[in-house]
Amino acid sequence: MTQSTALIGAAERCVHIGDRENDIYEFFCRAAAEGTNFLVRTCVDRLASDGSHTTNAEMAEVSVQGLHRVMVPIGPGKLDEALVELRYKAIHVLPPIGKQKRYPALTLTVIHGRERGKPEGRPALDWRLITNLKIDTAEEAVEKLGWYAMRWKIEVFHKILKSGCRAEEAKLRTAERLVNLIAIFCLLSWRIFWMTMINRTAPNAPPTLVLTEDECTILDSAIPDRTGAKGHDPTLAKYLSKIARLGGYLARSHDPPPGNIVMWRGWRRLMDISEGYNLARKDMGN
Repeated sequence: MTQSTALIGAAERCVHIGDRENDIYEFFCRAAAEGTNFLVRTCVDRLASDGSHTTNAEMAEVSVQGLHRVMVPIGPGKLDEALVELRYKAIHVLPPIGKQKRYPALTLTVIHGRERGKPEGRPALDWRLITNLKIDTAEEAVEKLGWYAMRWKIEVFHKILKSGCRAEEAKLRTAERLVNLIAIFCLLSWRIFWMTMINRTAPNAPPTLVLTEDECTILDSAIPDRTGAKGHDPTLAKYLSKIARLGGYLARSHDPPPGNIVMWRGWRRLMDISEGYNLARKDMGN
């Protein structure tokens, strides 16, 4: 947190998002000392107010302040709608017992989003977040839930960076070379992640949004259309599915959209084929 805040150079612009393993009181105090912000999923029922009760007990007395609809994955390609009740309150939070002489009490906001009713076939949503950001409206609470949900995308990006690009296996001798390599890997990882997501959000976009005409030609040759005839109106989803099939995606009718791993494998194969295609065309004088 300290290093990233220093690199940004504007601590007040940063929001450090963490999962439950980041629910550490020392972290909260360090953020206050740095003048920066955090949003963490809490798992610790901390002492509150004068120490006679806890944060969960205080939040239990807060009435519902808003409703928010969330789409929840329940299986391959299937979604369920959840109606989430929102509660939020600024609470005077005390340090853990045994650390109260070393750390100050803090005024933090707890956000509790709990699904109304009992859904079938899955656990009910129940998110408890804690932050030093000010929240005055239900819209601001929903915004913070959205920020926390972005953490999943960050995790996926790092998975591509480590498992796809294998950044941790680099054996460069100097830090400068390693930084340059990771910078390139970050661009590649972003592109793979972007292609995976845009395939789900804009499947009917033109393929040239992502691919060159040569790459589309190569994909048509390497992965012919299953019907034996090319569509008159090719879509982005069609060509991204072909990339995924190069990576092992089966593209059956009941399969969910391709994920990042098969997109990575397919993209790597497409780049190899494209290089051979360009070399052959160069040798033939075209």
